[in-house]
Amino acid sequence: MTGFGRAVLDNDELNVQVEVKTLNSKFLDTSIKLSSLYFDKEIEVKKLIGDKLERGKMSVSINYTTKKADNNQVTVNMPLVSSYFKELKKAAQTLETGEQDIFRMVMMLPDAYLKQTDEDTKEKDWEVIKKVIIEAIDRCDQYRIDEGAVLREKLIDYVDNIVTLLAKVEERDPERLVKIRERLNKQVSDFVNNENFDPNRFEQELIYYIEKLDISEEKVRLTNHLNLFKTTLESDASRGKKLTFISQEIGREINTIGAKANDADIQKLVVNMKDYLEKIKEQLFNII
Repeated sequence: MTGFGRAVLDNDELNVQVEVKTLNSKFLDTSIKLSSLYFDKEIEVKKLIGDKLERGKMSVSINYTTKKADNNQVTVNMPLVSSYFKELKKAAQTLETGEQDIFRMVMMLPDAYLKQTDEDTKEKDWEVIKKVIIEAIDRCDQYRIDEGAVLREKLIDYVDNIVTLLAKVEERDPERLVKIRERLNKQVSDFVNNENFDPNRFEQELIYYIEKLDISEEKVRLTNHLNLFKTTLESDASRGKKLTFISQEIGREINTIGAKANDADIQKLVVNMKDYLEKIKEQLFNII
């Protein structure tokens, strides 16, 4: 489910800005943009996200700036700087270009400097940063809850429309059976008067024909699936996968009714039921 949450802390010591964005996904897929100083905290952040947001494609941006005096000791990463310098100088000679400003370029390359961080200060700042992360996650979760409430009403409306159409199928079914009975009577008369009439074969064919056209069980199962869908929708637990499974069962019963009905009016009702079912399936991609 899509969602967005943003939280900011700005005081005399720190400025922290956290943004959490989520997109639809069947699994938890997390991308975290975090300062290299806190790379070791990435697993902790993923757990915070997974515990609250469960699944989805997550993008988390954590910007952190300290306003405190820099107590970190900075040193030059001599082995790496030396390697950079030799390689750049060799490249300049090979390409027959000037060697001016190579040292300045080297000192601008990644990891040219090393910082020895005050671990106590780092951990103290992290506890503050983590609170801002949790706040952003909570706001993203609330965004999804609000969006989910709107989505829930849409799904209930679609299900209710299928229920209404099924009621019309129920109304139409007796008329359908009358027409089928009349058609059967004529066919039976023609069949019995045939000189090659076989009573056993006739009984088998008649049973097969009646079973093929009977939609009573399908109507009952479809009603049960629709009720289960609405009950599951009210659950507080994560239910996207279960709703998807139930929607597949709903589709199976609708298709069977359409295949067995042998009636133009019921076929039209089935087409409309399929239309609402497709709308349900589209919206289910937004449910965790």
